[in-house]
Amino acid sequence: MELGLKGKVAIITGATEGIGKETARVLAQEGAKVAICSRRPAAVEAAVAELKRVSPDVLGVACDVAKSGDVVRLVEETAKQFGRIDILVNNAGTSKRGAFMENDDAVWAADFEMKLFGAIRLVKLVIPHMRRIGGGRIVMVTNIGAKTPAAGSTPTSISRAAGIALTKAMSKEFAPDNILVNTVCIGRIKSGQHERRFNKSGEGAESYYGKMGKEIPLGRVGETIEAANAIVFLASDMASYVTGTSINMDGGMAGTV
Repeated sequence: MELGLKGKVAIITGATEGIGKETARVLAQEGAKVAICSRRPAAVEAAVAELKRVSPDVLGVACDVAKSGDVVRLVEETAKQFGRIDILVNNAGTSKRGAFMENDDAVWAADFEMKLFGAIRLVKLVIPHMRRIGGGRIVMVTNIGAKTPAAGSTPTSISRAAGIALTKAMSKEFAPDNILVNTVCIGRIKSGQHERRFNKSGEGAESYYGKMGKEIPLGRVGETIEAANAIVFLASDMASYVTGTSINMDGGMAGTV
């Protein structure tokens, strides 16, 4: 199936591991030129080297999306190297959660700064590029906890819920520009964050993911490629009539649609 991604230029944040890196890999396989970023320069360098086995058109930028200067540099370097920007995947973020009464203002501010304001800054910078070429795609990577928040899930469930609201608002505002905006709500997907947790606990991956899978209707934890495929679909010509929606990638776990 032709996805219409050849020659398109995509920025993917938080793309040195997990879903972000897999999304960059699939986009590169489909002929897109990709710019990836992360806060860790060494991780960016390693991910670029890996992705260049798929395509020579890969740019890596060390960037903290919570810092406006870094975000400006990311967009400027992408436009300078590739000449255009068609796709933005806002994937950067951590899963900061804890008991509500234990989270101070600094915890809340840091979470919103990275996941919400970082995304807002990037969107503002790429919209002029997308308008100039007649359209574009923005995919927000959020979490099913935004729809069904659990006890002890703040602040991440709240910042992710704001991301879903932002998606809907932007989809309506930018529709006349043919800029489509959607979100993918991630459930339990294999990731670097999970790997660090089971490595720290001393529990093996098979046991760790096996326990998690028992709580999921499909009976297993999702693969990063499954999440990446959904993101790439929304970034492609195949999703040309899809905007303002959220897709759950959770094996049927969420209580709402």
